[in-house]
Amino acid sequence: MKRSLSFLSSRDGWLVVAGCGLIAGTYGLVRLAYGLFLPDIDRSVPLGTATAGFIASGSSVAYCVGALAGVVLDGRPRALLVASVATASGGAVAMALAPGLALLAPAVVVASTGAGLASPGLVAVVARTVSPQRADAAQATVNAGTGPGLVAAGVLALVMPDWRAAFVLSAAVTALAGGGVLLLDRGSVRPATGSRTPAHGGAAALTALGVPAIAAILMGAASAVRWTYGRTQLAATGAGDTTTVLAWIALGAGGTATVLTAGRLASLSPQRAWLITSAVVAASTAGLGLTDAPALVHGMACFGFGWGFVAASSALIAWASRVVPARGAAGTSVLFVALVLGQAVGAALAGVVADGFGMSTAFLLSALVALGAAACGRD
Repeated sequence: MKRSLSFLSSRDGWLVVAGCGLIAGTYGLVRLAYGLFLPDIDRSVPLGTATAGFIASGSSVAYCVGALAGVVLDGRPRALLVASVATASGGAVAMALAPGLALLAPAVVVASTGAGLASPGLVAVVARTVSPQRADAAQATVNAGTGPGLVAAGVLALVMPDWRAAFVLSAAVTALAGGGVLLLDRGSVRPATGSRTPAHGGAAALTALGVPAIAAILMGAASAVRWTYGRTQLAATGAGDTTTVLAWIALGAGGTATVLTAGRLASLSPQRAWLITSAVVAASTAGLGLTDAPALVHGMACFGFGWGFVAASSALIAWASRVVPARGAAGTSVLFVALVLGQAVGAALAGVVADGFGMSTAFLLSALVALGAAACGRD
């Protein structure tokens, strides 16, 4: 406990807190909150199911563009972070001010870019600021910010009278967190140590990411059914709007709980951590596919999915840093792009399966895909 308090009182500790806040803002409060607030948005700005889906697809593409910018600008993390705050906060405010679809659609897309820019920028800043002994745990803790962001978004959905006000508040939180990171960044590069592979920084080094990239694609495809149709599936069990929002909060609570397990997972190899967390995603997805299961099972499945998905994405960061230590931020960008591309494909396929065979079948098949992703982590 004393070591934890000492860490939090240091510059490194405050950087981790600010970085966690930036991930909470760009992911949980802005990018993923579009799906949470979609019913409210649709009542204010009629979209229709197809248009809402096209906007979501556009936001995924924008995320990938932001993450790929991290590959090109991996030596300029501060520029990535400034762009992340500008796009996430600016896009969120534009969403809140949008009188119609003409402004709302591009605002959602631009806002999603911020998350893609934030991750590689923070990976580089944490790597050069936090001591090597604490780096993996610090990276995992920062990445766990998605969980608190999801919880905060769920709380806002319950207590805020208007979705527009919620996005303005989300923009402010994101901007404050980003400013904190920029103030705490040391601004100097810490040389990589203890790597298992040669520290060459050419683009060819990124080809070594083949196995983790396949794992990320499979995880993205498997997780898409929960992110896209999770509330629909729960509603099919008879759950009301409040219950489905509480399930979203449980999802975020699971993601937040990864802070408690970050140290233990960081002590494992990235492959072993990936295998464990992906298996939890598989079990949780299968649990959500059981329509007749008690509400407690669905709640536990939401919590487990949140923990597994966020912890698995932290394992991807560690995996990239292990395989290409000289280009950890760029490697993270590549793997996160693979993850989101997998989500785009998975969402489309899950919809086709759900139309033909039912939503529960889509969840159960996605659980099998998640097991395939887990298998990529076998040593």
